[in-house]
Amino acid sequence: MAQTLHSSYKSKPTTVVTELSPMQKSLFAGGVIAAVILLLAIVLTTDWTQGTLFIIGLALGMTLLYARFGFTSAFRRLVSVGNVQGLQAHMLMLAIASTLFAIILSTGFSFTGVTPKGYVSPVGVSVIVGSFMFGIGMQLGNGCASGTLYSLGGGSSSMILTLLSFIVGSMFGAYHLPFWQKQPSLPPISLAESTGLGYFGAWIVQLIAFAAIYWITIQIAKKKNPPMMKQLPTTKGWQKVIRGSWPLFTAAIVLAVLNALTLAVRGNPWGITSAFALWGGKAMMAAGIDVSSWGFFQGANGEALTQSVLADSTSVLNFGIILGAFISATAQGTFKPGKIKPGVAGAAVVGGLLMGYGARLAFGCNIGAYFGGIASFSLHGWVWMGMAMLGTGLALFIRPLFGLKNPKSNDSIC
Repeated sequence: MAQTLHSSYKSKPTTVVTELSPMQKSLFAGGVIAAVILLLAIVLTTDWTQGTLFIIGLALGMTLLYARFGFTSAFRRLVSVGNVQGLQAHMLMLAIASTLFAIILSTGFSFTGVTPKGYVSPVGVSVIVGSFMFGIGMQLGNGCASGTLYSLGGGSSSMILTLLSFIVGSMFGAYHLPFWQKQPSLPPISLAESTGLGYFGAWIVQLIAFAAIYWITIQIAKKKNPPMMKQLPTTKGWQKVIRGSWPLFTAAIVLAVLNALTLAVRGNPWGITSAFALWGGKAMMAAGIDVSSWGFFQGANGEALTQSVLADSTSVLNFGIILGAFISATAQGTFKPGKIKPGVAGAAVVGGLLMGYGARLAFGCNIGAYFGGIASFSLHGWVWMGMAMLGTGLALFIRPLFGLKNPKSNDSIC
């Protein structure tokens, strides 16, 4: 019987046509008006490059919300019960992003004249420790960096605590960063530029790796026959774009394209957590605590402390993600903040602190290090993926202490 189940495994669509909740029209209109006002403020304060990044941020937030595209949930479902739908979407996203990044980075293509540079960082103790901590933290906080932002915009009350703790953890990480930078480390290693493969050769290598991982996920699913993800409600016709949920693979393609657009507009891939350190630094400066001498706040990061937050491209992207998710949630009629249970609150605080601290050590989060790092052909992105997966495995034993549930093999959905 078990063999029959395993051999008959077939992934199901991630959406299903059904009746949708009524659109929250007043909140939707308020979100659109807020987005227009903020866009004007950004353009008038800075320029249209920042305005374009804000629009890209809106699109990122909408895409994440419409598909409930998860990094945290994808890792948790894989490690706990062998559900591979999320990781398969990651492989598609990374394959497309790597293709676009290879073209942009090898040709120097840019919409704004800024020379594009990928996220290629050192591989050492700090990355190993930081990504492992982040893996634990995102499972406790019930959201990674992108998940925290789009879930907050989508109405998840606990994400307020996760975000605040994320910022605090980022400040501790920024303060301790010089210590971690002194630990054993290899220099930044680009599979394209440090190996002699070039971008075409590195692209081929990564496509083979993505295909191999995808094949392995199929074998895992056949062996474990895991419960499928809960299908998200959607509708038919053009309303599906605004009112319905999006298939996971559709979101993977859109996210890859948007990350490439970000690279071609601002010269760097999509990132999130450097803004959290900046927000924390500005808050501490306002409270009379001088952080300008910290190692993290040197160079461009130090200059950002003295400028408007609207001049920081990562902050502008983050604001767009939150507002884009809010607009999408109200279009779907799902923006319904609720009470926060004590256990969830505690986990959110601990998880946020671990993610904030870990992201600084690991030169990024699930977006800057994992998504952007691997798409940039950086070895540190692959190390981040492996260590965050190990952190997820440990977190599965910690989550029940806070009253959080893990998927089980006999669940109907996960």
